[in-house]
Amino acid sequence: MPKTPARPQAEVGRYVSDAWRERYFAACDAVHALGAPALEERDVETSFGATHVYRYGPTDSAAASRTPVVLIHGAGSCSAMWYPNTPDLSADRPVYALDTPGDPGRSVHTAALHRPEHAAQWLDEALAELALDRVHLVGSSYGGWLALNQAHRSSHRLASVTLLDPGGLEKVGPRFFVWLFVSLFATFAPKPLRPRLAAWLEQPALVVPELRTMTRTAVRAYRIRRPAPRPLSDDELSTVRTPLYLVLGKRSLLLHPHRQAERVPRLVPGARAEIISGTGHGPQIDHAEVINRRILDFMTTIDSSPTHEASPSAW
Repeated sequence: MPKTPARPQAEVGRYVSDAWRERYFAACDAVHALGAPALEERDVETSFGATHVYRYGPTDSAAASRTPVVLIHGAGSCSAMWYPNTPDLSADRPVYALDTPGDPGRSVHTAALHRPEHAAQWLDEALAELALDRVHLVGSSYGGWLALNQAHRSSHRLASVTLLDPGGLEKVGPRFFVWLFVSLFATFAPKPLRPRLAAWLEQPALVVPELRTMTRTAVRAYRIRRPAPRPLSDDELSTVRTPLYLVLGKRSLLLHPHRQAERVPRLVPGARAEIISGTGHGPQIDHAEVINRRILDFMTTIDSSPTHEASPSAW
């Protein structure tokens, strides 16, 4: 008697079918093509499955020896979302973009990843497999929570942390989830209406065809399973000693920018916080050139600090 196929594990992220997985990969590739070409891709094994990594980098040998950047994308997305940032960042230093397990992308999620300590373990294992002993960690939205969680729980590989309108600073209110729902609904709007909706919602996915296709396909193709971004308390946040740069959208619906711009530098010694006008939840997309320059300036300042220990990139 033939065996009944095993049911997929409820606690791991998965594609609903092979066909939808391939459709999503094709959509991701189209968005990746808008940014810098990856020099190489590879998978690294962790306790939670294989993590897919894109490596970008400069051709200049001096730039290639600088402390590398590691990019962690937002929820429900993949490394392709960094397309506005990879050209500038990778011209200055090596860049690694990781697809997080439990979210759509090319990583393969095989074991439950439920708690914040699991998330820190996953990222530390991935960096170890990449032979990266010291990195500048950059996270957007949910990826910002992952970066902040790493600075709190396992900071020994971190030269700095940059948080782009991140989770993990306060409880997410209903206004953010309403914005997500309305933004997704707006992707089905007639083409002539999309620019106006994009401006109203501050949602670039509506006017970048490749990004719109990737966003819509992700919702249909993948069942997300990953830790909830539990906010750090004041006591937990005050444990962070990694140099920290917080970038907030003035019209962010994820958090209250003025509240966090005061709170984070008060609790994290030496942290800098900046509120960017003319943007909501995506400053690195809406103002890519400005944000890229400021991130690089921050990293250069950290690298030139007397206490900084440079570590060359390794693949």
